[in-house]
Amino acid sequence: MDHHKIGSHFHRSEFACKCGCGFDTVDTQLMPLLEYVRGHFDAPVTINSACRCHAHNLAVGGTPNSQHLYGRAADIAVKGHTPKEVHELLESVMKGWGGIGSYETFTHVDTRTNGPARWKG
Repeated sequence: MDHHKIGSHFHRSEFACKCGCGFDTVDTQLMPLLEYVRGHFDAPVTINSACRCHAHNLAVGGTPNSQHLYGRAADIAVKGHTPKEVHELLESVMKGWGGIGSYETFTHVDTRTNGPARWKG
């Protein structure tokens, strides 16, 4: 049994803060969304950025109250599919809640409770 596997298709290391501090907490509502995206497109989902400690968030220009700080966000890309396609799928299943950000090369998704929030980067 792989104790580092979370969900059916993801490993905890994919969510860890890129600075190496060890922060790798993932919100329980985020995993089903990511698994849904993976299953819908039947394609690998790359986690570009997920957990961020305060120092790393500052270093990469994240917002002061970024959902990445709480393990509630992931910036993702789906192999063979555009960020627009990913955004449209998330929008169809996240009506009235969470956060979705559209960027040129990735889609941000988060499980914020003070949403919904939608934006283009």
